Amino acid sequence: MSLTTAYLTTAKNLEAMLNSIQSAQAPERFTIKFLESLEHKSTSDRLIIGVLKGLGFLDDASAPTDLYFRFLDQTEAKRVLAGGVRKAYDDLFRLNVKAYELTEAEVKNKLKTLTQGQKSEGVLTAMAKTFLALCSLADWTTPSAAKKEARMPQEVAQEPVEPTPAKPLELGQLCYNIQIVLPPTRDTAVYDALFRSLKEHLLK
Repeated sequence: MSLTTAYLTTAKNLEAMLNSIQSAQAPERFTIKFLESLEHKSTSDRLIIGVLKGLGFLDDASAPTDLYFRFLDQTEAKRVLAGGVRKAYDDLFRLNVKAYELTEAEVKNKLKTLTQGQKSEGVLTAMAKTFLALCSLADWTTPSAAKKEARMPQEVAQEPVEPTPAKPLELGQLCYNIQIVLPPTRDTAVYDALFRSLKEHLLK
């Protein structure tokens, strides 16, 4: 099961806490003391540590991960956050690939199913609010790397290929090297005609 059960009892300070994290030097370990040094001293704010672990920003020992450091780059932060949310709530995204567009009630119902009814209504509500608050701060519009890679073969195939010069005839060995540059076309009949002509005139 890949579903974080970490949540905030209130998400009103979430954006401010994430902004503070971006503005500060990464600590060796993300502790309550470090959080308080960022002027987030409410006991409810401390729950962000569990959320950050769920996102993969912190390891089990509360040390910043590579994802945490990538999040510090403000030009990439929202995309990094989206990736972290997808991983943290993978089971939810398996039910709906656009889970970030669901309503709070819809998210809560799906979480109830995923947690097999083991969470109270209050916890499910807090989990749903935390999920949607994270989603609202993430960038879901950037095409995924997989889509970019899927386009690459087609783009490469359309690039013209420079013909290589034919090797000179080696008279001593009576060896011929024939190169044919095929015209770019989608009509397979053109290639069929070329190969029939080759067979008739050269492969006797």
